[in-house]
Amino acid sequence: MILVALGSNLTGPWGSPRDTLLWALQEMPRHNIRVRCVSRLLETEPFGLTNQPGFVNAVALVETALAPETLMRALHMIERKAGRARRKRWGPRTLDLDLIDYHGLVRKPAHTSIKPLALPHPGINERTFVLEPLVEIVPRWRHPVTRELAAVTLRKLYRLKRG
Repeated sequence: MILVALGSNLTGPWGSPRDTLLWALQEMPRHNIRVRCVSRLLETEPFGLTNQPGFVNAVALVETALAPETLMRALHMIERKAGRARRKRWGPRTLDLDLIDYHGLVRKPAHTSIKPLALPHPGINERTFVLEPLVEIVPRWRHPVTRELAAVTLRKLYRLKRG
């Protein structure tokens, strides 16, 4: 199972954030990425850097024969077509595509100047805007490292926010 998170909070060449996510999904097959299922589009609060517009987020279940690094390069190409400029960490963007899970593959983030792709995405467990749409389309998904169901992790995050 391959999962990709999508997010946008700026208008770009493909239109509004909502339009941009829909265009990105249509662009994926042109890069040998077949979209099997997509969550609903969620309006969410910004994460990390909070002084910016709200986001539209979703998660897609995709199929591809591309290796993880090749898939990530294809996702970055789609981001660039959507006008993505990497200026500030967690800053506003026309499109953000993150590889969340690649068939349960586990790779730790490197502490070198040459960073291989970390899998699963290291921020999943802190991001309701990823977990909520993920649970919607793959309710039995388990984190490849913790083995915890995403729904359980999501409930814990909601309790922390209320606490």
